[in-house]
Amino acid sequence: MTAAVDLYPTRRQDQPRWHERIDPIIYRCHDREAPLTAQQIDQFERDGFLLLPNAFSAEEVAVFRREVERLRSDTGILASDAAIREPDSGALRSLFAIHQSSDLFARVAADERIAGKVRHLLDGDLYVHQSRLNMKPGFKGKEFYWHSDFETWHAEDGLPRMRTISGSILLTDNSPCNGPLLLVPGSHRYFISCVGETPEEHYRRSLRKQELGVPDDASLADMVSEGGITAATGQAGSVILFDCNTLHGSNSNITPDPRSNLFYVYNHVDNLPVEPFGAETPRPAFVAERGPVTPLHIAPQRYL
Repeated sequence: MTAAVDLYPTRRQDQPRWHERIDPIIYRCHDREAPLTAQQIDQFERDGFLLLPNAFSAEEVAVFRREVERLRSDTGILASDAAIREPDSGALRSLFAIHQSSDLFARVAADERIAGKVRHLLDGDLYVHQSRLNMKPGFKGKEFYWHSDFETWHAEDGLPRMRTISGSILLTDNSPCNGPLLLVPGSHRYFISCVGETPEEHYRRSLRKQELGVPDDASLADMVSEGGITAATGQAGSVILFDCNTLHGSNSNITPDPRSNLFYVYNHVDNLPVEPFGAETPRPAFVAERGPVTPLHIAPQRYL
């Protein structure tokens, strides 16, 4: 088997490097069938992310939150490797593969209000490369340090190209104070290779606290100097779409108000993982689906 060409080398050198993005940002421009306006598509291409306020109703969010509580009380799920704890408090930080452990969240993954928009931007059939519930409880929720998701998915999962978009559904109000998602506009246009070899089963540590596969301080400072930082705040039910290579992170939550969201990673079916480019073995399936995959049947969904 011929090894795939590594277009975005990382974790193989002793100094960070910048690479211009080779892949398109959007794969289909605006047309009469587009589920996004021309302005929204232009904004996504320019900034690398897009906030869609109130995509889901308060009643639908209530349904989702009840399902979250059901999953959080399932002892079998909480005892699995898919349940990730905070490094200090032991509070639930993330619950992975929610589209596999919940019929409801499998339907949400295929909802045209989120997946339909990604399908247009990536121009074609999608599958869920990764899904998770992100929790940032009041007083105890720790930060997620700055990173490009694609760097990890490329190095540790073997995603070859940047044809992947994440969609986050806010389950709680995200304010400037309770640790909202922070993004660097325009950072998706460059790939920053990171320094340091990937240890075996690195995911066991990185999902709790990521210290490897993060950009160096100088590169981060340059990116922020050029693009600034945007806090993705909004009401529960809003959706954030962001490109796989957009630099993002979030602060700790020291407020009483919890912050939680549903998180779906949509990958184009022509961009299936190959052997990892920066690790000896791929991460397990609950973190990164490797196939064979079934394209999502994207359609209107009802939850009430």
